[in-house]
Amino acid sequence: MLFHICLVAIGGSFGAICRYLATSYLQRKYPGKIPFGTLTVNLMGSFLLGYLLGAAEDDKLTLLLGTGFMGAFTTFSTFNLEAVKLLEGREKTSGLFYIAVTYAGGITLAFLGMLLGKIGKGV
Repeated sequence: MLFHICLVAIGGSFGAICRYLATSYLQRKYPGKIPFGTLTVNLMGSFLLGYLLGAAEDDKLTLLLGTGFMGAFTTFSTFNLEAVKLLEGREKTSGLFYIAVTYAGGITLAFLGMLLGKIGKGV
């Protein structure tokens, strides 16, 4: 049990660092109304988590990369806060677009990732 907790903690620390670096870089590179950094990490995370779960055969790897890394890399709370800020302000259209792309894109990419993961392991 302690080993599993350590796997999640190690993965989570790297995922949080990668999220911070990626969102900071993308927000500087693509400033605008839509929080592009958060959108990108959440969509990438959806695909990668789907792929991992489709391909994974090792529970330890799933704990390290899925629960730990991807759990910290993606960020539902930041997404919600950014969406509320857009909707409360004068950016209702941008807010609705952000919500729609995050949910529709995330679900689609998670599905495609799982499909590719299963294909990759020959299922």
